[in-house]
Order: sequence, then structure tokens, then C-alpha cells
Amino acid sequence: MLRRQFLASALLAADPKQSFTPLFDGQTLNGWHIVDGPESAFYVEDGAIVVSEAANSPTWLRSAKQYENFELRGEFFVKGWIDSGLLLHAPLHGNAQDAGFCIKLFHKNEPPKPEGMGSIFPLIAPKTNNVKSKGEWNEIRVRFDWPVLQVWTNGELVQDLDVESNPELARRLRHGYIGLQSLSYPIRFRNLHIAELPAKWKWTSLYSKPADLSSNWQVEEGKAKWTTIGDTLRADGLGHLATKERYKNFALELYIRAALHSNGGILFRAEGSGGKPHYEIQLHDVEGAVYPTGSLYGFKRAKYPHIPPETWYLFQLFVKDSTVAVRINGETVVEYGTLDRLGDGHILLQAHQQGRWIEYKDIRLRAL
Repeated sequence: MLRRQFLASALLAADPKQSFTPLFDGQTLNGWHIVDGPESAFYVEDGAIVVSEAANSPTWLRSAKQYENFELRGEFFVKGWIDSGLLLHAPLHGNAQDAGFCIKLFHKNEPPKPEGMGSIFPLIAPKTNNVKSKGEWNEIRVRFDWPVLQVWTNGELVQDLDVESNPELARRLRHGYIGLQSLSYPIRFRNLHIAELPAKWKWTSLYSKPADLSSNWQVEEGKAKWTTIGDTLRADGLGHLATKERYKNFALELYIRAALHSNGGILFRAEGSGGKPHYEIQLHDVEGAVYPTGSLYGFKRAKYPHIPPETWYLFQLFVKDSTVAVRINGETVVEYGTLDRLGDGHILLQAHQQGRWIEYKDIRLRAL
């Protein structure tokens, strides 16, 4: 017990200017939520969070709060074969590993690999590998101050990366949850503390609560039914809902869920709908469609994302001058670089068919 307290104190004393808050109380999972798995996937034993060997991927444990820039410190225990990950900027729904960042935790002390211990999995190998795997606790320290991501294990710098310099990482989430990944191996975590760093991005919330509907949106056309259900906005019928403000260059993030074979879209740089000038990102979960979900309608077909009906997914839209990119659950499904409508315009949500509803939540935007 004395050694445990000493290690925790040593980790936190490295920078006395930062104010660290416990992420784990050492006794319960209060403040944590199990995602995509049973309640037995994680449990607490001897002052540590334990991953159950019966919990299969993609189960993970997420923090109650989302973070942008932060420093995270803690310890993980390795004895024999383990395979896990520390998730950063993880989304509420969708692929946490690809939408955010995953620091791989692996038992092999081998030459650095993109898929090995300390990697930004599975893309960036660490500078070195110093994992202790014979029934020992390992220190980990992560500092994410966008765009710089630094990782130390056992006091040694293993990652020092400008994520914007890597095209595979540059469009990943800039805020999200802290997560502990389960791959059915009994890794343990303890002494988890976090200190928040100053935020750098100003987001405009377009919808997070019912009052936002009248504040930020207006019906553009049609008789669609727009229903507010807490943090969720449901569209059913035929019509368009438009932002009151106009936007030119922006990153748009939201979560979407839709009925089987639903048909809708997100319009941007729009003067309106129908025959008025606009661009549209199609939302249509039919693999054989000319323009399935994610496509730039009339211009470029997307790589079809296999999203089960009535399942929430992360949708990201990047519009910058003549370029547009769409990412779904952390995968870029379309990129197009020759937009010719370069001015600002409204963003529209489209409902296309009665009975085949589409739901939207946590709609937020930042200027580019």
C-alpha cells in the first residue's frame, strides 16, 4: 500500500502547477459507463479497475465527462498476455478507436511497431518500448494539447506527435471521452487522475436540447414533423429544416440514427432546397443505391458505411473552400476537391419519406 501511494504521489508531483482530479475512486465504478458490453465487463478489485476475461471487444469503459485538452496519469498492470488500449477523444456512439485515438497497451517488449505497445494504434509506432510484463505495474502519462500528443510509459517519452501532420489523424475528434478498452484480457488500471488544459476550439451548439429548435432552426419547406425528444431531434415526413445562420467553412459533428432504408440528407452552402443552389450529403442506407449514405449527391459516390438500422453513428462533415470530406464512425467515406459554390449558405436537415424517420443529436459546429 505504501508503494502504491508513493507511485501515485510521484506521478502527480511532476508538475505542481496543474490541478489533478481523480477519475477513479479506488472502490467503485462510479463516474464510469460500460459501452457495448455487459455489466460484468469491468469490476473493481484491490483498488484497481479490472477488465473481465469474459468481456469481448468492442466493449469499453468510458468516463462520465468529455475532455478536449488534458494531462492524464495512471498505472496499468501486466502479467502475461494482455491486449488493451487507452482511448482518447472517444465518441458517444460509433467506433471509439478510429474516431478518436487509441494508445495500445500490449505485453510484448519488442522492437517498436505501429500495432505494438505504446503505439497510436494501428498507425504510429512508439519511439521505444519499455513495458514491464512479469506481474508489474507500469506508469503511463498522456498529454494531449492539440495538435501535440505526448505519451510517456515508465517515465520515458514514447510518443511526441503533431497529429495534424498525419492525414489519418488530422480529422479525428478534438474532444471526447477517456476510455479503457476490453479485449478480454485481464489488464488492471489504478491511480487514474486528469488535469484539464485550456480549450482551443469554439463550438456552436446547433441542437442539444428542445429549446435549440426554435433558437437555431426554421422550417424551409414541406410538412415534415420535427419532434424534440430531449437531446434528440426526430424528422419524419417530407421537408427541410434550415439553420437561421449561414456558414461557409466549417466542421460539423453530430450523431445520426435512422429507420431501415431511410432517405434523407444534410445540405450545406444552401440558399434553400429543391431547385435553389445547394450541396447535399446523402443519408440513404441502401448499399446498391447510386448515392448511398455519405455521398456528395450528384457529384461523388461514397464508400458505403455498413450501419445497422436504428443504430447511432458519428457523422462528421468538413467544408473548406472548394473541398469537402465526410467521415462516418471515424472512416473517411468521401472526399471531393472541386466545389464551385464557394460562398456561405444555410445548413439544412432533410426528411424524405413518411414512416422512415431520421434522428439527429448533439449537433455542433466550429468554423474552419
